[in-house]
Amino acid sequence: MKRLGFLLLLLLAFPVLALPAAALEPDEVLADRVLEQRARDLSQEIRCVVCQNESIDSSNAEIAKELRLLVRERLTAGDSDAQVLDYLVARYGDFVLLRPPMKSSTYLLWFGPAIVLLLGLIGVFFFFRRQSPAALTPAALSAEEEQRLSRLLEDGEGAGGTGGEGKTGRS
Repeated sequence: MKRLGFLLLLLLAFPVLALPAAALEPDEVLADRVLEQRARDLSQEIRCVVCQNESIDSSNAEIAKELRLLVRERLTAGDSDAQVLDYLVARYGDFVLLRPPMKSSTYLLWFGPAIVLLLGLIGVFFFFRRQSPAALTPAALSAEEEQRLSRLLEDGEGAGGTGGEGKTGRS
């Protein structure tokens, strides 16, 4: 029974595990295994300009296929990995990289989330600091409220001690 469950799990997981490799078509694969591995590594660093947060290695968009072919073409022409990336950045801008470089035009991208989080924490700190202790502690009951409470408690005890089934004390 355990083997059957394992086989079913394996059969269900197999298509999910094969999804990232599905974008690469057989006509794109280079004969030289070293160049092909370099192309695959580069393709995982390059963003599909249509799909936004997906690499061209896993994208099925037509532009992603063209970029994969362009990367392989540049590598077979003798370009280094850095030259291929520089060519694509010159053509498409820093947007084409999944990990954009740290420079003045991308500081907000790199540090923006941390700044927003820090400002939020400071705001929460000052909000709670401004709260007076009197506002956080309950006010004392007035004499009328104490009398009403004692009547409710007495009525609750007289009705069998349940408290919730007797009179509610509301007028």
